[in-house]
Amino acid sequence: MTRETKAVAHAPGGALETRLASGWRPRAFVAIDFETANRSPSSACALSVVRVEGQRIAGKSVSLIRPPTSQFEFSHIHGITWAHVAAKRAFAEVWKTLAPMIEGAEFLAAHNARFDRDVLVACCRNTRIAVPDFPFVCTVVLARLKWNLYPTKLPNVCEFLGLPLRHHDPLSDAAACAGIVLAAGGGTRPSKVMR
Repeated sequence: MTRETKAVAHAPGGALETRLASGWRPRAFVAIDFETANRSPSSACALSVVRVEGQRIAGKSVSLIRPPTSQFEFSHIHGITWAHVAAKRAFAEVWKTLAPMIEGAEFLAAHNARFDRDVLVACCRNTRIAVPDFPFVCTVVLARLKWNLYPTKLPNVCEFLGLPLRHHDPLSDAAACAGIVLAAGGGTRPSKVMR
């Protein structure tokens, strides 16, 4: 993260979203999407990251995660059950493998970023690993600033921009989020970038 990015990261009013809506193109960022097993933010059961460098997708990763408990209440949304994750790695192990993909990013982007930021913080604290010091960009806020778009649920924004989406598939959600950030910067049509 650059000093300039860090300076605006904690400014009130979505400073990074405002810069992106004005056409700023970051060198590198990572779109992130969590799915959770239940209402606890530490119950991550899937995580996807999509790294963007310049205007191109540089890497993608999706991992199923074994949450701290077997209690699942959102399987009807994302299709993930305890049977899918019981033998998978816990969050701390998954996060370590993703560190190279996140290194050097100017920010993490997520649709409804507060949710994903809260899950990341809770999972890090629950596993006693350091919470990463990255600012978050919320693509809900970005879509409202850039295109005055309402409603701004992920399917609405993807339909508006012509981005492919399998909602609540973590890799599809993260790729769509990356596409939203790229579209806000102008240039390449996001549906072509995502292929």
